[in-house]
Amino acid sequence: MEKDYGKIVEYIVRKNGYNITELATNLSVNRRSIYNWFNQKDLRTDIIFRIGYIIRHDFSNEFPELFTKDDFKNIYNVRQPCLGQMSLSFPNNDDEDWKNKYIELLEKYNTILISNKQVKNLQLK
Repeated sequence: MEKDYGKIVEYIVRKNGYNITELATNLSVNRRSIYNWFNQKDLRTDIIFRIGYIIRHDFSNEFPELFTKDDFKNIYNVRQPCLGQMSLSFPNNDDEDWKNKYIELLEKYNTILISNKQVKNLQLK
């Protein structure tokens, strides 16, 4: 059976009670990105790694095919982010930022379209 990386990461995040908003803030992404990642069966290794560092979880247990224990040996040496006051600085791809902004705008646009369609349907009745 093939692993669903996103669901496994989501399970660990939720099991340990991490706040999605704080996680998103510390990863410098929006909450929608986190939920999109949870739905990706083949979640990118760098994303899993970044989440592991933020929540201080060694994902080599869940994903021995991707990571070794040495990959996460320094997770306790990084200052723990607290309530969005500090973000760990990871190399961030500008394309990813633009993609997230684009998705956010599309979601807002779709909401407006649905709202306008509902108003129009009410006017026709």
